Amino acid sequence: MRESASSGSEGVVPSEPLSSDTVPTPEELDLSLPDALRPAAEALFGPRLDLAARFAQLLGTDGVVRGLIGPREAPRIWERHLLNCAALAELIPSGASVVDVGSGAGLPGIVLAVARPDLTIALVEPLARRTAFLAEAVTALGLDDTTTVIRGRAEEVVGGPLSPADVVTARAVAPLDRLAGWCLPLTAVGGRLLALKGSSAAEEIAAHQGAVSRLGGSTPVVRVCGESVLDAPTTVVEIVRERAVVPARSGKASRPERRSSSRAGGASGNGRRRRG
Repeated sequence: MRESASSGSEGVVPSEPLSSDTVPTPEELDLSLPDALRPAAEALFGPRLDLAARFAQLLGTDGVVRGLIGPREAPRIWERHLLNCAALAELIPSGASVVDVGSGAGLPGIVLAVARPDLTIALVEPLARRTAFLAEAVTALGLDDTTTVIRGRAEEVVGGPLSPADVVTARAVAPLDRLAGWCLPLTAVGGRLLALKGSSAAEEIAAHQGAVSRLGGSTPVVRVCGESVLDAPTTVVEIVRERAVVPARSGKASRPERRSSSRAGGASGNGRRRRG
């Protein structure tokens, strides 16, 4: 499990090149799409499957070397990570704005950006080594027009560079009560928090439903995504933000991750990337 979305420190970090002589090659790790998973991958990524394969290579090589993905996860990147995250796209309406909280290695944020070019996505992550990877991966995959990286805690960016989003996503970040406290303030009233969870989703809902309600959220509902294509469908907890509740405390708003001068003019006033 990754560190909390409320950990780390704010600031802009220098990036490092994605290529390195010490990074294992895709051939060494066998990051190719397994034949058995190809029908599901084609259904979920469509014509952008090759781009998804490029992201799989980044995760399995540089992502492992930089500690974003465990070495044992590399052979399972497609099944456990890419397809699991891509299935979430079926719950997101066309043209939606998305904030991915605690984005880590770009799961699910970058996966959604690859699968759904119609979405405008902000990746919020507090740790420098992760935001550096995210910024480099976004550029390497040609996602700059739709995807922004913001370094900071979730509670710090409330009222900062982001407008309330149609959808806020999170995967393996925190228990549902804390997650709702961080994510619902980033969600537009009427928008939804989509939290990727495991088999304990129903138990979390039972334990934290009261806290979610106090934070302005609806009764959480379990959704199952990708049932028609995945052997192990994705479990998602969906919470609608029914009313605005002022957070108990908020930090200083974070700045968007610094990019090259050629991109600086493309940022809109609300922290999202303008489409070309």
